[in-house]
Amino acid sequence: MSYLAGKIVLAVEAGAPNNAKGESTTTPVKSARIRGRIHPYVSAQAFRRWVRDTMTAAGSVPSTVERVGKTQGKAQKATTAADPVRYTDDDLFGYMRATAKSKEEATTLRDSPFMVGTFMSVEPVRVTEDFGVMSRGIDEPVLHSHQFYTADLAAPFLLDLPRVGTFTLPGDNGGKANYLKEEDALKAAAAIGAGATMIPFRGHQALRLPLEIRRDRVAVLLEAIAELAGGAKKALHYGDRTPALVALVSMAGGVNPLGFVVTGEEDGGGLSVRGDVLAQELAAWEGQWEAPVRLGWRPGFRDRVRKEFENQAAPLIDEKKVRMEHPRSLLQGLAEEIRAGRHDHWFDDPQR
Repeated sequence: MSYLAGKIVLAVEAGAPNNAKGESTTTPVKSARIRGRIHPYVSAQAFRRWVRDTMTAAGSVPSTVERVGKTQGKAQKATTAADPVRYTDDDLFGYMRATAKSKEEATTLRDSPFMVGTFMSVEPVRVTEDFGVMSRGIDEPVLHSHQFYTADLAAPFLLDLPRVGTFTLPGDNGGKANYLKEEDALKAAAAIGAGATMIPFRGHQALRLPLEIRRDRVAVLLEAIAELAGGAKKALHYGDRTPALVALVSMAGGVNPLGFVVTGEEDGGGLSVRGDVLAQELAAWEGQWEAPVRLGWRPGFRDRVRKEFENQAAPLIDEKKVRMEHPRSLLQGLAEEIRAGRHDHWFDDPQR
């Protein structure tokens, strides 16, 4: 097994965690129109920023950021140090570093081993507009307004574990996404004394960091999701951003069988977590997943939905193919197991 596939649900109560571009004095929330009805969402970029910031708050050293192109009318860019050997966030979240040189020399790429979807509301929502006035100490009050909403937001994610700490090098056969310039990669590895080695990886030569470092990076990511913090409008609409529900399973390939397990009711009736769908998906992918399916569910969150799931999934729970606990306990416990080496086989592609 080499991928962690899953779904995350965030419960937003009277919140505005991710704002859209405002016009005049109104700040809207991000939303999409689906079949003619409004669904608020949190972008994957925003969520990944929250995870990165939570990692930093916990002690992970973030990659440095450089802004280029300040001249008005010219392209403006911001790029990290593009050093995934040294920085955990460059490794997990990827980057593109471009310069003004020729195309052959200009760009260094790493596509993200940690892939996340858009956190879309599972049901249509009527967004509320809140009107405000700033009148303190001024003669003419300043009027302003902003939007907020209450909704359960769900998104899939996929973590490609063999690629964590593994960096392909450019060659005649292409494969630029996920690559490092060879001289930079080897220099960085030597500088930190990481003991990196060269290996063949998915048809390319690659630099791979020691397993202990790779374990720790995955554990840091899981721990950050367990204690997630972030979002806009916290002064006016403070809300807990730790996941209300997390479902994940180890897969041999990059397939996510949980996409239709955690979803919204077709009639717009809110969150649905289908035990019968899970059973059918696991049967269809027999031999391609590793038990248990881990399901973290916060106490008090959608108790009726939880009861229905437990009834539908009772055989899977009894056979220990599904394990349920608190999301924080689940993610932190899995991080501890990974650091202890209990899932080292996840860090290599399965033998065909």
